[in-house]
Amino acid sequence: MLGRHRLTRTGFVAAGLRLPSAVREEARHRERVREIAAFVGLEDQLARPAGTLPYGQQKLAELARALCMEPRILLLDEPVAGMTADERRATAAVVAGVRDSLGISIVLVEHDMGVVMRLADTVTVLDFGRLIADGTPASVQSDPAVVRAYLGEEAAS
Repeated sequence: MLGRHRLTRTGFVAAGLRLPSAVREEARHRERVREIAAFVGLEDQLARPAGTLPYGQQKLAELARALCMEPRILLLDEPVAGMTADERRATAAVVAGVRDSLGISIVLVEHDMGVVMRLADTVTVLDFGRLIADGTPASVQSDPAVVRAYLGEEAAS
């Protein structure tokens, strides 16, 4: 519900007095939260505090909270950092669903190249703040400067 706060129209007094309009608005917000929780795979966890969830589910809860704000663009900073391989795959699938099903544009900062290659339409690679490549995932992946920066060697010809 925290993510819905900016969309709340009910005033403090109306909410405190539980006026019918406030109750109806809260019910609409709770239903949308349930839909988003189901979308990210956390519907069964709504009664639990986020801090008690496993790490991968905590990250999905963060994503769900952001989605509850109904954004037009989503900025994700290393959404799969620290996750197991299974958690990375599941989270990448949710992020792909956000892009494909919800039509939300995503700016993604990520070091897991598998996730980047799966999700990105365009990739920009920086090396210590300096642009070294920009283009499609396939062209960037084979760029010699990118290979040197990530592997420390020249790309094979």
